[in-house]
Amino acid sequence: MAERTHRLPPATAKEVAAFRQTTEKALAQERYRGAGPAYMRLGRRIFYDWEQVYAWMDANTEHPGAA
Repeated sequence: MAERTHRLPPATAKEVAAFRQTTEKALAQERYRGAGPAYMRLGRRIFYDWEQVYAWMDANTEHPGAA
């Protein structure tokens, strides 16, 4: 039997923007430049996987004084 994993529902651009304390337009610019977290396009709507948002944040965390 396949193991089931619990996934959070995908987040909207509005939810991610609020979480990151930025704007939906800033997220759109990141998508255009390929600089933001991975996203999914379902029809004309944009969604984000919370795990991808956290992974992107972790990858962009700076550690002052680290070599």
